[in-house]
Amino acid sequence: MKNDKHYRIFAQYIKQNIAVLLFFAAAAALSALVFSLYELPFEAVAYAYVLSLLLAAIIIPFRYYRYYRRHREYANAMNYIRLMIDNLPVPETLQEMDSRNIILELTRELEHALGEYENDRQESIDFYTTWVHQIKTPISVMRMILESEDTDEHRELLAELFRIEQYAEMVLTYLRLGSETSDYVFKEYDIDGIIKQAIRKYAPLFIRRKIGIEYKPVHDLILTDEKWLLFIIEQILSNSAKYTFEGSVTISYTKNHVLKISDTGIGIAAEDLPRIFEKGFTGYNGRSDKKSTGLGLYLCKKAAEKLGCKIYADSSPGKGTVISIDMHKDKLIFD
Repeated sequence: MKNDKHYRIFAQYIKQNIAVLLFFAAAAALSALVFSLYELPFEAVAYAYVLSLLLAAIIIPFRYYRYYRRHREYANAMNYIRLMIDNLPVPETLQEMDSRNIILELTRELEHALGEYENDRQESIDFYTTWVHQIKTPISVMRMILESEDTDEHRELLAELFRIEQYAEMVLTYLRLGSETSDYVFKEYDIDGIIKQAIRKYAPLFIRRKIGIEYKPVHDLILTDEKWLLFIIEQILSNSAKYTFEGSVTISYTKNHVLKISDTGIGIAAEDLPRIFEKGFTGYNGRSDKKSTGLGLYLCKKAAEKLGCKIYADSSPGKGTVISIDMHKDKLIFD
């Protein structure tokens, strides 16, 4: 591999200097022609060419060594480009100086653009954070009004109001997951406490849809961030409620620290299953539902990656879906 790399670098060197080599070849041919016209002795001509070849045998390896060394300097600079952008190899030619100036100017432009992007993004996060908190007030008022009278119409409106609140929270979650900063708080939590919070939140929805929910407490401590793990579980329960029309949802926890949420819903088509965690992918179920955003499971996967978990799905059309959250690894990943 190393010899092959040298061969490719040497080929690039020859290609870069092909004009000079062709010039000397043409000069040698012209010299030979002139010598022949003047009928000079062959030994004198051959002696001059031998000396020229010896000189070339010295100059070419020396210049190639310098060429290779410069290549290595720039290759090493690429490995630490963020640390040494102002300490690039000292230019030896006008062309290298021009290239260095272009790199520095592009770097300054990039840093300026990134600064503006981060400012705009932070303003967006601040705006939507404020908006979500503000929208909660009228949502709470509407919920109080609707809960004051138990009618079919009010129950329908409460369900739609719950959906509105979910979408509002999803906007904020989407922005926070893409942020360079984070509000993660990792410590040991009782997995039962997190699961029960999600069940309590979605219990009215399951009751309204007449879907049973089964869960046996396991009393296991896990190292995680409560808010983000709760978000993942809630999104999975939301999907289960959306696509399950009869039967039940079962939450189980294995000895290997794998949380499984199973439902008896419509399932996922085999061709859709590999893509359900992609951003914006809705699949057959989402297209038929007309209300799917294609963000829920995508956000779950992103959040799981931040927590150092793995999330995957098993499903068969008409037989339900099982979403598994593998938490047995305690490796935490920070971006």
